[in-house]
Amino acid sequence: MANPILNDKSFEAAAKRDGATWVPPIDDGPISPWPPVDADRLDRMTVGGTAQATAVLFALLLVAAGFGWAAVDRPVEGEPATFPTIALLGVAVGFVTVLVSVFKPNLARFLGPVYALAQGYFVGAVSRAYELEFDGIVLAAVGVTIAVFAVMLFLYGARIIRVTDRMRRIVIGATVGVMLFYVTSFVVNLFTDVSFLRSSSLLSIGFSLAVAGLAAFNLALDFDFIERGSAAGLPKNMEWLAALGLLVTIIWLYLEILRLLAKLRDR
Repeated sequence: MANPILNDKSFEAAAKRDGATWVPPIDDGPISPWPPVDADRLDRMTVGGTAQATAVLFALLLVAAGFGWAAVDRPVEGEPATFPTIALLGVAVGFVTVLVSVFKPNLARFLGPVYALAQGYFVGAVSRAYELEFDGIVLAAVGVTIAVFAVMLFLYGARIIRVTDRMRRIVIGATVGVMLFYVTSFVVNLFTDVSFLRSSSLLSIGFSLAVAGLAAFNLALDFDFIERGSAAGLPKNMEWLAALGLLVTIIWLYLEILRLLAKLRDR
């Protein structure tokens, strides 16, 4: 799922709580709504603090993924793998925690770990199911995800990719469109079988490739939010909101890559 957390509304709300003034962007250049603040303040958001919060969430994600992985039994020959129903509950819990964090960023410190554990269990179970069908696919998907993350971080850090207001609108608009498409597909599949998302046709592969690329560009938006939030001196609790948002994007990217590799293997 796309990242609904790191946006200018979060900036505006955090700024109001911290006594700053939000100035809407007026052009298509890089956006820096607030001037830098006193670097000696200990209660402000920093890049290092966000990195530490992200590391904590990733550790919890990996632990939960291990349990999710172990919960999927190797199927009897000719039968599908047994997928734990509780893993689907993890998706619902993850969605609720993200939704609450959007409106109550100060709770992200507590809800972030809940999201990492719930979503980690689901990701581990899904990964195991794919691995049973396509040997070695999980390691490949993890490697590609790490590579994409590293490339996007380099491109953003070197300012080869510059997050402008126009780029932000395009990426967010496309992300919302993909989310609506997935929701619609899920509803339709309740009544009839629509195999487009699961098929290995060139059109389906092209769609998955485009969605994975969109998830990668969401990483640039996440990096921009973290950088601007640190420069603006947002409240310390925004580090956890930023870490949660980054985790949402990376999980989405990984799952899209996993699906894309499965389609390529199936051809």
